[in-house]
Amino acid sequence: MIRVRSYRSSCGELLLGDFQDRLCLCDWRYRRRREAVDRRLQRYLQADFEPGDSQLLQQTVAQLEQYFAGDRQVFSVPLRFAGSEFQQRVWQALVEIPYGERVSYLELAKRVGDANAVRAVAAANGANALSILVPCHRVVASDGALTGYAGGLRAKQYLLQLEQPIRQESLF
Repeated sequence: MIRVRSYRSSCGELLLGDFQDRLCLCDWRYRRRREAVDRRLQRYLQADFEPGDSQLLQQTVAQLEQYFAGDRQVFSVPLRFAGSEFQQRVWQALVEIPYGERVSYLELAKRVGDANAVRAVAAANGANALSILVPCHRVVASDGALTGYAGGLRAKQYLLQLEQPIRQESLF
């Protein structure tokens, strides 16, 4: 069973899900590919969705609240990826992008070992079911432009701005 609950963030509604004490879902409720992501999770985990709550989901909410308040840069909840080996390599590379940094799809492809796999990397990035915790919002076009995001470009821009340090001007 994948236990699922909703969470309303400051930039959109998310669905959270846990499976065997690991977070497997933190994704935008109203994304374009909602059903495809849900079917993939059910197929890989061989489990059905059931509304509910758990200590892990509550911990996830608490960490998301800290993140949105600017008090958390790294998440510590255990994650469960549900995808192909290639997708999992891409998602692991996403986790390794530091808070406040941005990389291009080309750079991400290089990090997973194949500079020619930009489109495949972009597709895996788009299939990420653990948004924010697996920070696909930190991936941008080579020219720095914001490109597609499951939560919408407004949410992507919001998250990137949230992660920018506040620069204080010297008083002297």
